[in-house]
Amino acid sequence: MASRNALEQHNKGDVVVVPDAVKQKKNMAAEGRNRKALGDIGNLAAGRGVEGKPLPQVPRPVTRRFCAQLLAAAENQKISVAVNVKGANVAQKVHAGRKPAQKKATIKPRPEEIIVISPDTREKLMEEKMQRKKQAAEDISKKKSTLTSTLTARSKAACGLSKKPKEQIVDIDAADVNNELAVSEYVEDIYSFYKLAESETRVHDYIDSQPEISEKMRAILIDWLIEVHHKFELNPETLYLTINIVDRYLAVETASRRELQLVGISAMLLASKYEEIWAPEVNDFVCISDQTYSHEQVLTMEKQILGQLEWYLTVPTPYVFLVRFIKASLPDSEMENMVYFLAELGLMNYETIIYCPSMIAAAAVYAARHTLNRTPFWNGTLKLHTSFSEAQIIECARMLVSYHSEAANHKLKVIFRKYTNAERGAVALLPPAKSLLAASSSPSSC
Repeated sequence: MASRNALEQHNKGDVVVVPDAVKQKKNMAAEGRNRKALGDIGNLAAGRGVEGKPLPQVPRPVTRRFCAQLLAAAENQKISVAVNVKGANVAQKVHAGRKPAQKKATIKPRPEEIIVISPDTREKLMEEKMQRKKQAAEDISKKKSTLTSTLTARSKAACGLSKKPKEQIVDIDAADVNNELAVSEYVEDIYSFYKLAESETRVHDYIDSQPEISEKMRAILIDWLIEVHHKFELNPETLYLTINIVDRYLAVETASRRELQLVGISAMLLASKYEEIWAPEVNDFVCISDQTYSHEQVLTMEKQILGQLEWYLTVPTPYVFLVRFIKASLPDSEMENMVYFLAELGLMNYETIIYCPSMIAAAAVYAARHTLNRTPFWNGTLKLHTSFSEAQIIECARMLVSYHSEAANHKLKVIFRKYTNAERGAVALLPPAKSLLAASSSPSSC
């Protein structure tokens, strides 16, 4: 009822003064009087706000206008206001509402300043830039070189270590990127394997272990096999594999003079079966040997050769390396024919057996470049792909050039006639590279 009367009095606009009895009641509670149940009754003018802060004391009579001011202040400060109207305790709790959203002030962008450079100003800037460059160049030229740098430059010049432009290495596989048969992604790995495999299948010097066969007899056999190969129009791989099979067989098995030709035709029969799509038949080889050997003898020798070689026919011959090294030489048809001419001369002569197949191929390319005067005779691209320096192959190249100089007057002229044909550029008729025929030291094998 007290709160009701207080509201009625508040609405009528009566003036209510907040008494000082609140402090006395608090003191009495502190002294131990049991007034906790009546703690919310009385004319209390002080209270606690929402945030726990004490409300401000009211020192003046609470009129209707002043009460409205208190309520407005309570809304702004988010606190509760306790109002006592004529002895009644009324707690007015005001919750602050949301503030109205303020409109954001729009900032108008400043207009961009456009700097216009006149032609005169541009020329002036260019002149200043050129002057700075000239000044920098003059400062560099004025710097005096120290004694140490001068002596170092002179030492390098004397030793040939002066700065030289790096030689450009040609990517010889760039044109074969889209050629699946060229396997350009694996070609370097393939030839690295060939370099390792050639040492395993390399033929050692065997002529002294053959009592009835000499170097001259072997040269006659190879010369005849090249002619047979040319008549049958076989692939170049077949010829090089045939000579490899002959040498490997004679290195492990003694053969008589009468069996030497049989070994040659049986080796070509095996090589043809390995390399050719349409290999010659046994009867073809019997006929080409003028019926010297029978059909059964050829097949028997074929089995004997396979047994001695343990059926191992996949070997890197000089032809495998010739294809790669000729490509690295960036050749034309004349260059290619000259390389094959010198390589076949090397195969016919037994002296080249001390060299590995890759060195014979590299020496043939080097000698051919000398013969055709293709400078430089040896460059970084060839050195990279052959793995040989010029000093390593020069002795073998001199040997090939000496065979070239003797080919026209040699008794065995099958290779010479083969490469005097216009279809092969008649490269055998070209003068040999006499610059390589100087006195040389003892040949060094790879």
